[in-house]
Amino acid sequence: MVRHQHQLQSSYEEQGYFVIRNYFTASEISSLREIILKFHELWKKDNAEFYQEEAFNSSLITGSQYLGFNDRVTLFNFISSKKIMNAVELVIPTNPVFMNTQLFFNPVKPQQRDFWHRDCQYDHDVEIQKKVIHDTQVVHLRVPLFDELGMELIPGTHKRWDTAEEFDIRQEENGHESHEDISGGKKIPLAAGDLLVFSADMIHRGLYGLDRLALDILTFDSAADFVDYIDDDCLPEPLILNNIDDPRLFINAIELKSKYALYESDCGSEKINEYVYDNTAIEAVTL
Repeated sequence: MVRHQHQLQSSYEEQGYFVIRNYFTASEISSLREIILKFHELWKKDNAEFYQEEAFNSSLITGSQYLGFNDRVTLFNFISSKKIMNAVELVIPTNPVFMNTQLFFNPVKPQQRDFWHRDCQYDHDVEIQKKVIHDTQVVHLRVPLFDELGMELIPGTHKRWDTAEEFDIRQEENGHESHEDISGGKKIPLAAGDLLVFSADMIHRGLYGLDRLALDILTFDSAADFVDYIDDDCLPEPLILNNIDDPRLFINAIELKSKYALYESDCGSEKINEYVYDNTAIEAVTL
């Protein structure tokens, strides 16, 4: 077991990902699938135009908008289950923090193409991206609910910058488009019951097709500055927290947000983001 854990850690360290096949039982996936499909159907009704025109994912699955108390308890317990926590702690051994959940599915329009990206490109310009891939640690844990084509990754790009080919395709420069093939891409088909763990900042793309429906759990190192990505409604309130077998992942998030309550203050024409201490969340988890 220790040797296997070391192999997984080495794979993530060197390649930026690892896969554990048949990690979850059919019963575990069936229970999770039932809850996720309930969320998905309600989300599609509320976002009908967006879903029909361009959507390929949704987020905030643990929030209160679509799921009731019991389903949220079950979902939180899955996210913080021993199997998930064991995988998380292979990559983030100290104080991992729950960030968010995302659900990935096939777009409605068949002409919509899968595309290469780094997650950090949606928040930072190129120069900051070059720094972020070395300084931060955001991890996706992907749980496919049906057999699917899976992911395509560029191994090692969680630690290095793009080649000219990678950059031109990912950023759609010099006449290239982000759906084109990239040299060195590694396709990883996934089956229901598998777990794929990968760095958010490596170059990757989801592969559309089959019955694609995959739950992604996002976590990060508490030393990183991602507290403003945590949605309050997606964290368990005290009553739910008391029904979670191992709430560490969420307590870490609540405590981090309690230390750095983000607020905006106007200063002339500029807006300044500052962090202020607020202990209300810490008090809440001790109720």
